[in-house]
Amino acid sequence: METRLLRYFVALAEELHFGRAAVRLSISQPPLSVAIKQLEDQVQAQLFERNSKEVRLTAAGEHLLPRAKQILTLTSQAAQETTDVARGVRGHLRVGFVGSSLYRGVPQALEAFQKLHPQVRVDMLELNSAEQLQELQQARLDLGLVHSIQPPEDIASLKLMDEAFMACLPDQHPLAQQDVIDLAELKNERLILFLSQVSPVYHQRIYQMCQTHGFAPEIRHEVRHWLSVLSLVSLGQGVAIVPASLQRVGMPRVAFSRLVGDQATSELLAVWRRNPVNPLVQSLLGCLQAAIDDIADQPVD
Repeated sequence: METRLLRYFVALAEELHFGRAAVRLSISQPPLSVAIKQLEDQVQAQLFERNSKEVRLTAAGEHLLPRAKQILTLTSQAAQETTDVARGVRGHLRVGFVGSSLYRGVPQALEAFQKLHPQVRVDMLELNSAEQLQELQQARLDLGLVHSIQPPEDIASLKLMDEAFMACLPDQHPLAQQDVIDLAELKNERLILFLSQVSPVYHQRIYQMCQTHGFAPEIRHEVRHWLSVLSLVSLGQGVAIVPASLQRVGMPRVAFSRLVGDQATSELLAVWRRNPVNPLVQSLLGCLQAAIDDIADQPVD
């Protein structure tokens, strides 16, 4: 059934007068009569009883009226929602993230984004960087927040931040009270590190940092999440090289020290599909950059 015919039917059913219904629809009476006849032919039922004195709904017309109104309402809502999605007012964003991004301004960015777009649903999924690229290419994510990685050609990227690595030590470690240490001082320590399969870039970068300072690290524990790294350090199971933002976690029984000299850095990248363009992605990117810049200006307790 055409929505135009249903709209004409509802107008006549509510007015029960061809003249008033035609005025309401801004048409003349003959096209209204033709439209009602077309609708009756389609549903194979008489919808109105009409004579020289009155127009009345038949039982079939009474049955159709609430359903016609529902169809028209749903059609109007669907059109408006589609327009809102195209304008970035409404929609659904699926965002992947690495765990350390939670301490780099991401929660603040999401809060700001939801205030700007209260009708947009945002779902968060924690995945490693390689997994996020796969999900993006298969259109199961709209935006990813990843560690240093070289994205494929069909994936756009933006570096959100670049921060130093720090030494993370048990608070009873002999070097824990030093604000600055040389990485070479950790050459005899057990190192806690990411699994190479989970974050090959981080694994290689930290390993190479140690080699540059004259030693191959003894890797005792390999884990999947930064919180696991910090937890093992707090339990005295070894030391770690971590992004500076992890000082914000507030893990007890750990201490952080800056590393002497120029070191490799930890990057946080936003990645998304180049096509099709999702206007909500660009809005969230703006919120992320603003929140991360704000976090960078705040001192770490």
